[in-house]
Amino acid sequence: MSSVAVGIVSGVLMGVVFGFALEKSRVFEPGMIVGQMQLRNWIMLKIFLSAVATGAVVLAVLNGFGMTKLQPKAALYAADIVGGLILGSGIALAGACPGTTLAQIGAGYRDAIFTLLGGLAGAVAFSYAQPWLAASLIGTGPKLIFTDLAGIPYWQGALALAVAIVGMLVLMERLRPWREDLGADVDGNRAEQMAQPGRRLAPAE
Repeated sequence: MSSVAVGIVSGVLMGVVFGFALEKSRVFEPGMIVGQMQLRNWIMLKIFLSAVATGAVVLAVLNGFGMTKLQPKAALYAADIVGGLILGSGIALAGACPGTTLAQIGAGYRDAIFTLLGGLAGAVAFSYAQPWLAASLIGTGPKLIFTDLAGIPYWQGALALAVAIVGMLVLMERLRPWREDLGADVDGNRAEQMAQPGRRLAPAE
């Protein structure tokens, strides 16, 4: 099998696993997303941190055995700050992010269609504005990996990061069990369908 075919098959399989996990975790629900942005619901953050820890372990193993080579990008401080603020504001207002919009459309959230169209329009606008942004948002940093600063192999730092994240998740779960957030609306209240597993959360108003 060619490398292109392997890449396609791997991408499809990973997409299926990601979509399954996304749907079962209910992180794509607008109420979940808005609740996280309002610091009323912590399931979304727990899922993301779990993904970071898993990715760190996998990458540590692949890099440790020489199966993959790290290709860090230059730090763009101003662009990261401005882009993060714009993205965060959009997520809070729309109750969706680029990774959940298609899942919301599949689940029947009609307003997610407009979020998708807005995202596509933003991508087109960015492609035209990119030359100006590249010249204006200065502050490019070096291509550094955090383990370079500590002077240790990447796999050691990645595993240490994964352990730290797992410890953080355990503490978060003790302070705020996921069952308390499952079924909560955007105001942080326990929804009635908590006792009715077959029903899903209604779209955020």
